[in-house]
Amino acid sequence: MARTPNYGQQRAERNRAKQAKADAKARLREEARAQRKAAIEAGEDPDLGEPVTLPPEDETTTP
Repeated sequence: MARTPNYGQQRAERNRAKQAKADAKARLREEARAQRKAAIEAGEDPDLGEPVTLPPEDETTTP
């Protein structure tokens, strides 16, 4: 005799898979955020990894 499908269980499995995917994506975003923050604190451009040179604060640029 064939078993009837358990729709509640199937839905729970889909929801678990969906939540695991969302958690993985959030973890990747958090890791990228931490890397950018560390690069900024180290004085580097977060996208290029090169040192950032800012103009001195006492100099004003006039157009």
